[in-house]
Amino acid sequence: MSVEDNRTTNRRRFLGAATMTAASASRVLGANDRVQLALIGCGQRGCYDMGNFVKAGGANVVALCDIWGDRIDQARENPAAANARAFTDHRKVLELKEVDVALIAVPDHWHVPIAVDALEAGKDVYVEKPLTLTIEEGPRVVKAARTHNRVCQVGMQQRSGKHYLEAKAGYLDSGKLGKITLCRTWWNGNGAHLRKAPPALQTKPANLDWPHFLGRVKWRDWDPQQYWNWRAYLDFGGGQVTDLFTHWLDVVHMFMGKDIPISAQGAGGVYYYKDGRTAPDTINVLLEYPSEFTATFEATLVPGATGAAQEFCGTEGRLYIDRGRYEFYPPGRKSQPVVVKAQTSIDLDHVQNFLDCVKSRKLPNADVLIGHRSAQASHLGNISYMQKRRIDFDPVREEILPF
Repeated sequence: MSVEDNRTTNRRRFLGAATMTAASASRVLGANDRVQLALIGCGQRGCYDMGNFVKAGGANVVALCDIWGDRIDQARENPAAANARAFTDHRKVLELKEVDVALIAVPDHWHVPIAVDALEAGKDVYVEKPLTLTIEEGPRVVKAARTHNRVCQVGMQQRSGKHYLEAKAGYLDSGKLGKITLCRTWWNGNGAHLRKAPPALQTKPANLDWPHFLGRVKWRDWDPQQYWNWRAYLDFGGGQVTDLFTHWLDVVHMFMGKDIPISAQGAGGVYYYKDGRTAPDTINVLLEYPSEFTATFEATLVPGATGAAQEFCGTEGRLYIDRGRYEFYPPGRKSQPVVVKAQTSIDLDHVQNFLDCVKSRKLPNADVLIGHRSAQASHLGNISYMQKRRIDFDPVREEILPF
């Protein structure tokens, strides 16, 4: 049996455990029932996600949870959450029988611990990407979702974007691009990685639980910058690679039908922002896949570089795609591109897909296994960067090969 056959068999076996029935749910929801939602992590992204659940029209916000009281107050500014119960410990939220769904939008180092707790409590889960902080965490959260027959959607919203699905069908599935050898991605100048703590946080607020925020991370005294811009510190997340590349890499996996690389190489460093950050401000990653193509990622935070998109380069043309449009370029210098703009919100579409699956018990577009695989591939790039060597990966056992 070939490596690809082995991998396909393993994937089917994994997915076979995912058969879901409405009878297994804590509360069986009918087509017209509203989901009872708990938001865990009431920061900017969490409140945005909550807003999309409200816009979708299928959810009631019944609980809010955050380690900083001010965040809960801000979440309550949305009228839909004005009367939600407030908590500082997610475990107390998960004890509420009325909660159907945990919306998890906390820093990366809390994703798996809270998601596993929620799944084991019988809640369906919508968790922001990346699914995992480390490559070892993935199988644990996948197992929890499968064991407890829960719907778990990861916030990789391109999976539900209508223009992404249209481009995939029209140019990848149809073979119109020919043989694709390079999937090039880039995401430069992302402002979320450059946030500066406001002066008011120089002294820790009395209603902010810093030890709880740290969780499993080793102790350090209150540091407003590490709290406010945790993305810049590798103890809390994977920098631009897992925060940004995971989005684009997941599109590569979706379009190419391959989701496990065989090697990874990463290079970069803190070249400009000498502000104490441990995540590189400039990084390049190269992944090789067993079916003869590579995926690359280029990212820098320096002011001179902007833009975020990806290209699929084939023998019969090139496909450019970002969150707003896709463009197809046939071979030849004088050829005219085909340009198609997005007509709907990929964020709202992704939430709607999840809500539909909560009721149907089908696997969502960005199922937990998909989230694990895209995070896993991104982690390989970071491991290569940190170890300063090429990483070879066994696609069947999903293990890093000895050096």
